[in-house]
Amino acid sequence: MHDLIVENARLYPMCGNAQAIEETSFAVDDGRISEIPASGTARQAYDARGRLVMPGLIDCHTHALYAGDRMHEHKRRLEGASYADIAREGGGISSTVRAVRAASEDQLIEQTLPRLAALAREGVTTVEIKSGYGLSTEHELKMLRAINRLGQHTAQRIVPTFLGAHTIPADTAPQKYVDEVLNTMLPAVCEESLSEICDIYIESIAFDLDASRQVLERAAELGMQRRAHTEQLSHFGGTTLAASLGASSCDHLEYAEDEDIQEMGESSTVAVLLPGAYYFLREIHRPPLASIRRHNVDIAVATDLNPGTSPIASLLTAMHMSSILFGLTAEESLLGATLNAARALGRSDDIGSLETGKLADFAIWDIPAAEFLVYRLGGIAPDAVFIEGKKI
Repeated sequence: MHDLIVENARLYPMCGNAQAIEETSFAVDDGRISEIPASGTARQAYDARGRLVMPGLIDCHTHALYAGDRMHEHKRRLEGASYADIAREGGGISSTVRAVRAASEDQLIEQTLPRLAALAREGVTTVEIKSGYGLSTEHELKMLRAINRLGQHTAQRIVPTFLGAHTIPADTAPQKYVDEVLNTMLPAVCEESLSEICDIYIESIAFDLDASRQVLERAAELGMQRRAHTEQLSHFGGTTLAASLGASSCDHLEYAEDEDIQEMGESSTVAVLLPGAYYFLREIHRPPLASIRRHNVDIAVATDLNPGTSPIASLLTAMHMSSILFGLTAEESLLGATLNAARALGRSDDIGSLETGKLADFAIWDIPAAEFLVYRLGGIAPDAVFIEGKKI
């Protein structure tokens, strides 16, 4: 006898395409999908009544844990200041760093939970959350502890990512801070098992190529998965570097060129596109979608939820933007928030599609087809959401 059978469903498994399949049921045992279609009986049955069932959405790139806001910077950008201008004047990431350092773990959790709830209302079952607003060993570890504790307050799966290499603190010499990341932060993160992923921001206002190589290679020595923010504000060379060193994803990519994307294709590095930041910063340089397709690079889509450049707690909005602003097809956007998002996180063996053996994370939608999630902007939510076979 199965734990759960979902029946009378229009199944969109997201197994490499965004099409429906003929089967209309599946079984769940011990939190994982055990049969498609289902046979036999179950302790619990859920009648989908002809509604659409697809995997839970995955937001694979967020900075959702932070304190305060940066509304005043938005006002300045509307008046003509650039992101780089604001950062050089002590705003940007540094502004949020000050707020995070002043906050306790409990305060960080309290301020983050409404953002997670907003994502949950749209069927997001897995959320990646980065540190990176502490910029000292004490406060980076505080952020990661808070991110890990979020799992006690939400049914969503939280994936913590270490982003101590977000930017150089204003009061610290660059190499001194790099040494702290290499020799103190990374070992401490691993010792406490706070994160299995190391991210880095490679850009003229953040980490240069030499420092980035040091951080990525040190993370590899410690057995961590590597990711990187690259080519967001300029063509800086971070994409080729990160991909050649085995990064699972390169994120942003607005200024990436064909040779960068070719390296990603050869390294099986996922392109995580973040249209929220592109929109909010009023960028005009789009990621090279033709190159991404030509080199068969998997595309993921995420919110980049953060206080300064993408205060957008809506993955459905990011999916819609990815098609309207970047030109993704509906299928690319849907796979970008399911299977390919799982690949960016190194979790595609467990989540991202409805397949036997994978965790039973799924949502029930009363919509005509999966493409409706990319077409409609606003006013849509799933009727039910399950995580590991349990309704939340």
